[in-house]
Amino acid sequence: MHNKEFHTVRGYQLIKQKQGQLTPAMEDYLEMIYRNSMDKGYIRMGKLAQLLNVSVPSASRMVKRLSSLGLLEFEKYGLIFLNDNGREIGEYLLERHRILEDFLRLLDCKDNLLQQTEMIEHDISPELLVNIQILNSFFTRHDDIKTLYLIYRSGCDKELII
Repeated sequence: MHNKEFHTVRGYQLIKQKQGQLTPAMEDYLEMIYRNSMDKGYIRMGKLAQLLNVSVPSASRMVKRLSSLGLLEFEKYGLIFLNDNGREIGEYLLERHRILEDFLRLLDCKDNLLQQTEMIEHDISPELLVNIQILNSFFTRHDDIKTLYLIYRSGCDKELII
């Protein structure tokens, strides 16, 4: 028997939350705030709600939580400004998203690319993310090997092996 302790996905998320880590929803908000505040330095509450397809009161509640964690400043139903800590985390979250999206493109995942990226990004370790970034870089720098991979993949049976 293995000495591993297994949990549901939600169980792992709760463990992370108890350790003081951000929830996936918090990460989504920070990433979106960062993405859309790079030019002006802020985003409006209504715009944030629109981009995340949530109500303004829901966005306001989450922004309040993120503010209580010391990641941003906001005016009620108004402007949202990331502080240095929030910007640093937001930048990491956006880069994580881009690395995973590039990886899925490399694998030629075209269907629901955004959805697949969103589902993966919240539960990936920093170590695995670095390895994926290295693999992306390797294939980018070695087009000949990428071509061999694509030829090999095209000859493989794409059915799920059980």
